[in-house]
Amino acid sequence: MPGDPVIVDRLPVARVAAAHRRRVADRVLARPSIAAVLALLVVVAVFGVRVPGLLTLEGLAGVLDAAALLGIGGVAVGLLLVGGHFDLSIGTVTVASAVLTGVLAGPMEWGIWPALAVSLAAALTVGLVNGWLVVRTGLPSFLVTLATALVLQGTTVSALPLVAGGPRITGLDEAPGWSSAAALFGSTAEVGGGVFRVSLLWWLAGTAGAGWLLWRTRFGNDVLAMGSSRRAARELGVPVQRTTLTLYALTATAGWLLGTLALVPAASVAATPSLILAIDFVVVAVIGGCLLTGGYGSMAGAAAGALLYAVARRGVELAGWDPRWSQALLGVFLLVALLVGGVVRARLRAAPRS
Repeated sequence: MPGDPVIVDRLPVARVAAAHRRRVADRVLARPSIAAVLALLVVVAVFGVRVPGLLTLEGLAGVLDAAALLGIGGVAVGLLLVGGHFDLSIGTVTVASAVLTGVLAGPMEWGIWPALAVSLAAALTVGLVNGWLVVRTGLPSFLVTLATALVLQGTTVSALPLVAGGPRITGLDEAPGWSSAAALFGSTAEVGGGVFRVSLLWWLAGTAGAGWLLWRTRFGNDVLAMGSSRRAARELGVPVQRTTLTLYALTATAGWLLGTLALVPAASVAATPSLILAIDFVVVAVIGGCLLTGGYGSMAGAAAGALLYAVARRGVELAGWDPRWSQALLGVFLLVALLVGGVVRARLRAAPRS
């Protein structure tokens, strides 16, 4: 009727808004790594206000230094998780390979490059043994690599004092060829008061390389297929044994690189318990969107998970809080990532197969 108030039908508007929210949620669930990026932005905003020093170049350098080491291991473990496997020995490979390098270049007076070559070969041997045992025995990779990790850790911690006469080897910068190794693995660049280490470049290169392998190569297709269903992948002609061995060799190489990046700047090495490092790398990968059940993951997400871990740890430290709060934060992030991963798995199972 003329003069009556106009009644606006709000139902279509509400439906459009609800559909938009569903589309946003679908995008996030389609790419769990987005959740890691969003969490990273929130943590940076919170600690940036609470701890202004975190956002300076000096603070950024500290975060990136920690994130680079976490990211190298996290990306390698993430690629392995996509293939449906675990590696709990990467932390002990890190320390054991560094100790072997130190023994050869220190007490045995080898040049640093021959020492690095031998330690790399030893790390690759451990990785290939892990892969062979997983493939041949059919045992869970979690248990196989846990056993390997315990053997390596016990041997390294016990043998170093016998060989070197103490728990630490120092003075490695006197080894022949040290200057070139230091340039490749220990160089730094100072920018505005922040000291950025070359490990950052290794991390970026490793993340880009792993992403390219996963999404642009036949090997990556094999990894994704194997992680989704090993039996189906084998029936489709995927070389499961070769792919598994390659994945474990890559993880072992990442462990060797981490050990070298720690040894060279310090020019010393010590045999320390290192099993917890593998747990950190798994946490980084899972927070970044890699499913524990395999078949799905993102290398960029694993890199974001490393940044999130580093920002949380560094932020808690600079804020003067009890360091254990960083573990609580990471536990929350991990729980959320696992819940999101459960939803993703359910959607993948419900998706129609072509």
